[in-house]
Amino acid sequence: MSGDRGPAGILRGSLALLRRHAGRVYAVALAVTLVNTVPDVLRQLLVHRDPSLAHALLVDAVGFATGLVAQLWLTGAFTDLPGTGRVRPGGALGRGTATALRAVRTSPAAVLAGVVLGGAVSALLTVPASVAALGLGQVIGPLDAPSAAAFTVATVSDVVASWVTLPFLAVVLVLTAGSTRQFAGKGSS
Repeated sequence: MSGDRGPAGILRGSLALLRRHAGRVYAVALAVTLVNTVPDVLRQLLVHRDPSLAHALLVDAVGFATGLVAQLWLTGAFTDLPGTGRVRPGGALGRGTATALRAVRTSPAAVLAGVVLGGAVSALLTVPASVAALGLGQVIGPLDAPSAAAFTVATVSDVVASWVTLPFLAVVLVLTAGSTRQFAGKGSS
């Protein structure tokens, strides 16, 4: 990676790394996204006909937690990507958690920039489709028993957004934290 380790350089480097390894990265990200979709859909179905705001917030908290686990696992799987181009699934959750914590300590600004940019792309992919399918009131508040078609449109838009944005933030975290060799004192990246 070039000498530009600031947020803009890390974001540019992340996009370049994603382009270079797109096939492998997005295949793994699709598998992670689809696995994460199962609890995501189940948590929504549990409160499908419940208009309670408290239950909607609980469902959102569960969704955040499962999304965070997916993000950390993917980050750990991509820790070798900058150096070797390999995806390493074994032990990925622990590695991803350590990498994310290291990234936040190394450059909170770069991590925040990755979260904001990924969140903006996610919103562009999900909000218009979800509002069109569910209506603004149901997107902001409890689902309140949407039709199967509307629920499906919203779910598919969420899957697409996760598939596109999870790898981006994972690579931002990996590049921000630096290579595993660099932090183990075995050389520099």
